Amino acid sequence: MRVVSLVPSLTEAVARTVPGALVGATDWCTHPADLDVTRVGGTKNPGLDRILTLAPDLVVANEEENREPDLAALREAGAEVLVTEVRDIPQAFGELARVLEACGARTRPRWLDEAESAWQALPEPSYRTTAVVPIWRRPWMVLGRDTFAGDVLARLGVDHVHATHPERYPRIPVDDLNAAAPDVVVLPDEPYRFTPDDGPDAFPGLPCALVSGRHLTWYGPSLTEAPGLLTKALRAAHR
Repeated sequence: MRVVSLVPSLTEAVARTVPGALVGATDWCTHPADLDVTRVGGTKNPGLDRILTLAPDLVVANEEENREPDLAALREAGAEVLVTEVRDIPQAFGELARVLEACGARTRPRWLDEAESAWQALPEPSYRTTAVVPIWRRPWMVLGRDTFAGDVLARLGVDHVHATHPERYPRIPVDDLNAAAPDVVVLPDEPYRFTPDDGPDAFPGLPCALVSGRHLTWYGPSLTEAPGLLTKALRAAHR
């Protein structure tokens, strides 16, 4: 089985579960750190000729991460493309199992069982907080409706302000974000890399939680540790 992954979290999942299956991955596929495969460009602008040259048996993609015209072009060129859709935690586990089986996994990996158990064992939050969750700064964009990251936060007791917005990633002026007066501003380090020096300055007087984008938005082995690490980062913002 020769697999090209166009989704960083799926790259990590396949590399860990089916060693040797991956022959190509995007430039943004940073885990595992020692992954030695051909790089095929970005998630939004993959090199289609480079992918086809690798003669993959399967290309794994995501309906949000990757552009449909690119996936259609790969199919037209004869490549088999498996497209995932992940909007919440249960769907993530189902899609991961489907991808890993398609990539040649003979058994369900232990890490997937551990990750599912970690989320099933979460206690009901003792209290709930409100949040705005910027994902980009120029212009300001935030989590809106029907997102995987939004479901992750909701299960940890965090209700983001724009969860019912008509758009999934609406553009909201920063003045309006401040005016919403959330309990916390959640600033992930991807897709925009918010840092202590670039992000909190826009929200004077509001607690800001700098969190790992990999634990907030990736579905893969990182799901096992995500509940604990995200909870720790969120609590630290309230000190």
